[in-house]
Amino acid sequence: MTLIKSISGIRGTIGGKVGDNLTPVDAVKFASAYGTWLKEYSGKEKITVVVGRDARISGPMIHNLVVNTLIGLGINVIDLGLSTTPTVEVAVPLEKADGGIILTASHNPKQWNALKLLNEKGEFLNGEEGLKILEIAEAEAFDFSDVDDLGEIMINDAYMDIHIDEVLNLPLVDVDAVKAAKFKVVVDGVNSSGGIIIPRLLKLMGVEVVELYCEPNGHFPHNPEPLKEHLTAISELVVKEKADLGIVVDPDVDRLAFICEDGEMFGEEYTLVACADYVLSKTPGNTVSNMSSSRALRDVTNLHKGTYEASAVGEVNVVELMKKNNAVIGGEGNGGIIYPELHYGRDSLVGVALFLTHLANKKMTVSALRASYPQYYMSKNKIELTPQIDVDAILVAMTEKYKNEDITTIDGVKIDFAENWVHLRKSNTEPIIRIYTEAASQEKADVLALRIIDEIQAIAGI
Repeated sequence: MTLIKSISGIRGTIGGKVGDNLTPVDAVKFASAYGTWLKEYSGKEKITVVVGRDARISGPMIHNLVVNTLIGLGINVIDLGLSTTPTVEVAVPLEKADGGIILTASHNPKQWNALKLLNEKGEFLNGEEGLKILEIAEAEAFDFSDVDDLGEIMINDAYMDIHIDEVLNLPLVDVDAVKAAKFKVVVDGVNSSGGIIIPRLLKLMGVEVVELYCEPNGHFPHNPEPLKEHLTAISELVVKEKADLGIVVDPDVDRLAFICEDGEMFGEEYTLVACADYVLSKTPGNTVSNMSSSRALRDVTNLHKGTYEASAVGEVNVVELMKKNNAVIGGEGNGGIIYPELHYGRDSLVGVALFLTHLANKKMTVSALRASYPQYYMSKNKIELTPQIDVDAILVAMTEKYKNEDITTIDGVKIDFAENWVHLRKSNTEPIIRIYTEAASQEKADVLALRIIDEIQAIAGI
């Protein structure tokens, strides 16, 4: 299946047959469902939706389809054009809009696109709301407006700059300290909107910028997921340019990775750890990440006398727990920083500004900063199962096997041992179990993963 409908939106590959891929018909259908639900949910006579997109090749086509569908429903649209996920999230409450749609498939390759849906707070919808939209789409229960009640478009292409201003005005962002540090930074914008907004932010902070893949043409020069194996070009350029660090974002700019001055990865897991370390040093409080994120955040939080909590995987779950626990910062181990002082959404701009301020204050190299944190290593694996195998029964069996350990079952099964942990989750779309482990060395993480895989295969009889 290359069309995936879920409570968080719809995503798929461009082209192909209706219902099998993200075709124009599917885009219109899902935009219609969202607009219909929003009209019912808001209960208002006239509503407004903010729409923005990343630089994907299919972006303008999908964008026009979605915007004009909303207009057909009598909904006013604030069109941001080329934008980022966090920029749209910031724009929704600032514009007092009723919702937002971001057209991006995040870190997926260029043939993918998606509709990500927001509420009036600029936050992702919860499971119940997403389910309702899926039901409306399935029933095609749409009621379009007559000619006198069509919506209107207002184009506003200033929001990247507004977003940057909002970030620079945060009390914990010290522009003067960053300017004084005279940093030189290489930026990999993966030829999407991050190639515009991140260099613009850096230049306003007095940073010398070397741009790599910053032309927003949608032709991703490498796999856009910011993992080590995809980032050889920037790693080499950081060393060649004698830069202080490298900054990498994904196409919609909600995931952030750093490269050390020696070309080594800072580690996506440690993006949040470093930003949290700085925020907690200035505003003591609690933190949240998901259950598959590094234990290092817990350690740093404890060091600052705060409380760490782990949520189920998924941004909406992280945000919900952050609100409940009054977390001052949180996010996900994939480089997603959520800083409530600005908004409840993963935001690479906030991450960059906080990290550079922290680095300027510390007066140390990026590799030295990384070495100052607890050292953990992760192993990420999966087991493919036949459809006949009962995944839930396997998870129950593993829970029973390790019942004397610290076990959490809000999202699959997480087993916390004294020195390491393992998190087992089943996929919602395919018969696989994901196995994440973390330990004090890569070897120990890999050995633990292999042991757990053997145990699961024994239970499943494979």
